[in-house]
Amino acid sequence: MLKGFRDFMMRGNVVDMGVGIVIGSAFTAVVTGFVKAFLTPLVGVVVGATGDFSTYTFTVFKVSFPYGEFLNVLIAFIMTAAVLYFCVVLPVTKASAKYLPKKPKVAKRPCPECLTEIPEAASRCSACTAQVQPLAVVAQADSRFGR
Repeated sequence: MLKGFRDFMMRGNVVDMGVGIVIGSAFTAVVTGFVKAFLTPLVGVVVGATGDFSTYTFTVFKVSFPYGEFLNVLIAFIMTAAVLYFCVVLPVTKASAKYLPKKPKVAKRPCPECLTEIPEAASRCSACTAQVQPLAVVAQADSRFGR
């Protein structure tokens, strides 16, 4: 019983997922700190406020609506998304396009039995397992019969 649990916990994907969650949590703290320390005050400078909107409210029929808290969270979310996009997603995408090899596109055709897309060179459909003629052989046969 314990051996099975140990084997489960020592699988690569469980450990990798745990490490990813911990690193993601730490990275979230770094990005949140950057947004609070630098970007939110810049927004405050632009709009002429202190960068802290938590005291902003409006009142309707003696009921107070603290919309400033929502503004703080919204600004933090937008800034966090922008920082992640421009500092993580965009550079990783560009590096992947530059350094990772591109997979060649495989020409596909529909299976005559089930219409699932299969490679042109396939001799059997992966979905319905029907035997099919590879397209190169079909093209040669068609030319012999004048099609």
